[in-house]
Amino acid sequence: MNRVLVAGATGYLGRHITSELLKRPYPVLALARNPQKLRLDNAEAAGVLQAELTKPDSIAGCCEDIDVVISTVGITRQKDGLTYMDVDYQANLNLLREAQKSGVRKFIYVSVLNGKKLRHLKIGDAKERFVEQLEQSVLDYCVIRPNGFFSDLTEFYNMAKKGRVYLFGNGEFKTNPIHGEDLAAVCVDAIEKPDKEIQVGGPEILTHNEIAETAFAVLGTKPKITHVPDWIRTATLMLTRILTGSRTHGP
Repeated sequence: MNRVLVAGATGYLGRHITSELLKRPYPVLALARNPQKLRLDNAEAAGVLQAELTKPDSIAGCCEDIDVVISTVGITRQKDGLTYMDVDYQANLNLLREAQKSGVRKFIYVSVLNGKKLRHLKIGDAKERFVEQLEQSVLDYCVIRPNGFFSDLTEFYNMAKKGRVYLFGNGEFKTNPIHGEDLAAVCVDAIEKPDKEIQVGGPEILTHNEIAETAFAVLGTKPKITHVPDWIRTATLMLTRILTGSRTHGP
């Protein structure tokens, strides 16, 4: 059976992917900066490699005897003074080079939905630059393109707990977020599928207003929603780009 290396195994999606692989069961090597954060059912069934993908020397030989690499590596919350190019691009490129050296059969990379249309964003450009490197490699590959995760909706809930949810525009922007378990199954299924790209989202389309109302319903409190004119968001982003560096205005 294919032996799979999961990069970013301690993240939201990485944990779900590792659990899904162990259920099937695949032999798994979990690559993580901080293995102590790896809390999984049957975690003892997974090998763990402590390494930092931004430091090529620390991952030397990590793909030996590996058949498939699944990478969820990317910045979700800015920290450590690293940029999107440091992590979303270069760290994944370091891993890809190791995969090529060791003769890995397939590389599965989790990017973002509509990534090619988001090149004007620091995160979008970094991810798509890596996708280009992956496409040019000699490896079989698949790019998974999900939209928002269920975990992203925590921000709505946190605002509701404080008594009020703030939304941009009229709150009618739509999304169909996907749960980590469902997305993990898609990623693991891709090991044996021929697809080079898979776009995926959850089964239910919701407006931001509906998500906010659900958060208040869960709390059992009366909805209080403030709609912020969208020009304020646009102006704030423009000022942030002018007054701060990419490590701040990127996220």
